[in-house]
Amino acid sequence: MYCTLVTTVHYVLCRFMLLENYHSAVINSITEGGMALWSPVQQKISCVFIVSVQQEPSTKRINQPYSVIALDKLNHAAEMAGVERARCTEKVDGTCCLVALDKGRPELWARLDRKLNKQAEKRFRKFQLGSKPSTAFECDVDRDFRVVPDCWKPANGVQFVNGQLQPDENGHILGWVPVCSSARQYVWHNMAVAREIGKALVLRPEAGRLILSAEPLTQLLDQTLELIGTHVNNNPYGLGRPEQPLHVLVPHCAFGVTSPPQLSLSQLRSWFETPEGQVEGLVWCCANGELFKVNRHHVGLSWPLNTARLAEQPVLISVSFPTTDFVPNSIFAGLARLDKQTLPSIHHIRW
Repeated sequence: MYCTLVTTVHYVLCRFMLLENYHSAVINSITEGGMALWSPVQQKISCVFIVSVQQEPSTKRINQPYSVIALDKLNHAAEMAGVERARCTEKVDGTCCLVALDKGRPELWARLDRKLNKQAEKRFRKFQLGSKPSTAFECDVDRDFRVVPDCWKPANGVQFVNGQLQPDENGHILGWVPVCSSARQYVWHNMAVAREIGKALVLRPEAGRLILSAEPLTQLLDQTLELIGTHVNNNPYGLGRPEQPLHVLVPHCAFGVTSPPQLSLSQLRSWFETPEGQVEGLVWCCANGELFKVNRHHVGLSWPLNTARLAEQPVLISVSFPTTDFVPNSIFAGLARLDKQTLPSIHHIRW
C-alpha cells in the first residue's frame, strides 16, 4: 500500500489527510462555560504560529539536523478556531499517556508511534530538507514501517485509505500500547500505577497549590496525561532522585495561565522571562476542542530551566489508603505515610 507525503513552503503536509482533522485534538471533554478544561491529545498538536524548517541542528532534540522555528504569523487553523479567545494552559514536559480499557479493564497506555525503518527514514529526511513545494515522498506502509506489538492500537484520527493506516506529516503512524507488560521501557510508567487497587498517582493544581493523590483509573478513562518524573526527559521538574525515583501523571490542559501573553513572538519572548513564564511552553484550548501550542524552542529560548514554575509550588500529599493495601516498599505505601502533609515543593517529596 503506497502513501504520498507532500511539502509546502513552511512545513510538510500530508496529501491524504484533511488538515482540520489532523490539527485538531479529538474532543471528549469536561466543559465549563463552553470551554474545554481538558481534551484527549490523540494527534500531534500544531504550533499556534506558522513554522519554518531551518537547516541547522535542533536545540531540542539531539541528532536532529533541522530546527523548527515559529514565524510571526498565526496559523490559519488557529485563527479559524478562535485561538485568541481560547483558554491558555501550561505545556508540561513529559511523555504522553492515555487511560483506556484493555481487555475490559482500565489501563494506562503509552504513546508508541509506528515509525519509518532506517532506510525509509533516511529517504524521508532528505526529502524534507531538499524537496521543493508540492513534490512528493512515496512510501509503502507494509515495507517501510517498523513492526509494532500485537497489543498496539492506532490513535483516534489516524486516517485509513483502502483499509491501510496512513502516516502523518512527520512520517509517523500515531498509536498506543498498554503498559501492563513487563517491557523494560515501561518500568517508569508502571511506577505511577497500582493495578491491585486500580489507582494512579496524579498531580493537579488546587487552590493555589498542587495536590498529589491516588485517583481511580475508572475516573480517568479516555483522558490523556503527561508522565513526568525522575527518568523522563532528563527530569526538568526535579522529581525524586535516582535511588528513590518518583513518576506521576499530569492531566493535559490542567494548569491554566493567569495572565497569558498576546499572540506575537515579541510578547511571548517577554512573557517567558516572567515568573509565570518559567514553563516549557503553552497550549491553547479552543472552544471547539482544537489545541495549539508554542514552546520555548519555537521562539529561540532554551529549556529546561534552573527553576520551573511547576516545581516551585507547595504540594499537598493526599494518599489516604491503608498501607496494608500496598507492597511494603512501594511508592504508594511511602506516599501514604505522608498523607495530609503539605511540602514546600515537589522537590521535597521523599517517600
